[in-house]
Amino acid sequence: MKRGIQLEIPNEWGSHLGEVLVPFNISNFDWYIGGEEAYQDTEGGKFEPLFQGEIYGMKGQDLSEILKSSRYYIIFANFKAYPKGEIIEDVLTYEEFLKSQCQLVLIVIDSSYVTVYCKDNNMLDDLYLNAIRKGFEKVEYITDENDFRTRLSVW
Repeated sequence: MKRGIQLEIPNEWGSHLGEVLVPFNISNFDWYIGGEEAYQDTEGGKFEPLFQGEIYGMKGQDLSEILKSSRYYIIFANFKAYPKGEIIEDVLTYEEFLKSQCQLVLIVIDSSYVTVYCKDNNMLDDLYLNAIRKGFEKVEYITDENDFRTRLSVW
């Protein structure tokens, strides 16, 4: 059974996560943001944190604007999408993810390695095809057989 996808994004400034999530309507969800390490480029060449710590319930419209229109550099990231109005928590294992209302998990490690888990198999296929079309590298499905991740976290 397919669980998710993994891929590599360029290790450079840009809006790569916005591109990865094009098929997924970010605005339709409330988000858990793990508060890991990510920066935005501000005027004057200064870098500021993209997110101010751990966030429970960031509005999808706000996250969509950040991920699609900002220029940022993400080193470590942990995003989890919940239907609006649901209790938002940081699910830590795949089993917890399956039992929760969380619909999508996106993890970035070392600026390039992206893992996306998604409960909707049709959406998962759309995310996979989008990653191929966008030219991301090493795009492959994560399945029950090849998923060695023990935690849905960057740490």
